[in-house]
Amino acid sequence: MNHTSTVNGGRLLVDCLITQGADRIFTVPGESFLAVLDALHDSPEVQTVICRQEGGAAFMACADGAMTGRPGVCFVTRGPGATNASIGVHVAMQDSQPMILFIGDVDRGMKDREGFQEVDFTTMFTPLAKWAVRIDEAARIPEYVARAFTVAMSGRPGPVVIALPEDMLCELAEAMDRPRVERIAQAPEPTQMAALATHLTAAKNPVAIIGGAGWTPEAAQAMQNFAEGWGIPVASAFRRQDAMANDSAVWAGNLGYGPNPKLVARIKSADLVLAIGARLGEATTDGYTLITPDHPGQTLIHVHPDPNELNRVYKADLAICAVS
Repeated sequence: MNHTSTVNGGRLLVDCLITQGADRIFTVPGESFLAVLDALHDSPEVQTVICRQEGGAAFMACADGAMTGRPGVCFVTRGPGATNASIGVHVAMQDSQPMILFIGDVDRGMKDREGFQEVDFTTMFTPLAKWAVRIDEAARIPEYVARAFTVAMSGRPGPVVIALPEDMLCELAEAMDRPRVERIAQAPEPTQMAALATHLTAAKNPVAIIGGAGWTPEAAQAMQNFAEGWGIPVASAFRRQDAMANDSAVWAGNLGYGPNPKLVARIKSADLVLAIGARLGEATTDGYTLITPDHPGQTLIHVHPDPNELNRVYKADLAICAVS
């Protein structure tokens, strides 16, 4: 429910997280975000999980995002707290999992003076995350939180990092809630689906590689029905072994480091590769050799939720951007 309230930044931030459906956060408490910890203490609807080390807290948030489909939330303090948590951010990015890392930061008036444990977090995390930002006005917290959830879930899901100046969290502000945001669905174009069917009908030796962010049990069953109906062998991408029932008649195994040589031979001999949800990264493709970026002699149909991933490394003969 949208309403305007006057509270400090820490209380406002926790209220915004509750509005966005965050019912669990992971943290190693620090003095740089005490206003947030006070608000969490007064919010029994949010489970606050105290961790021993920031890397573990970030990994837990990443896992929470993977299980729920909404960003896992982590709070750490500046300096070593943030650097320890960076490994969890990197994994969330590589595994395309939604999470938000909040970092307590130095006061706004101390910025760029190399205060105690000061780090330029926007510069540090920009290469590791989908978006890295610093909130300097408490009144804009609802805007930033809603955008962070949208960015973390949209397209190829991933991590967002937000720095929180300590004095900003103590600042009183009048602000209006932003409503809960959802992952935006996008259906494939009918002409693209017709083209996919034409390619499959013409293929003599097709193979599918599946699994990726946002893959649900419903998607797994739908893929199994589709693959069994067409008689297409299916392999999972790296770390996506649960993308389809492994006892299916069309299950061919999983890709990654040290793949089954027979599976490697089967994919290399395929005249059509149907990649659904998979990013076709280095591990899945055995160092970009299992399927080469230009894949001469093979047709590649790539279905992925992020348009920036399509045709980024691999030339797609048919690129389909779709989000369920």
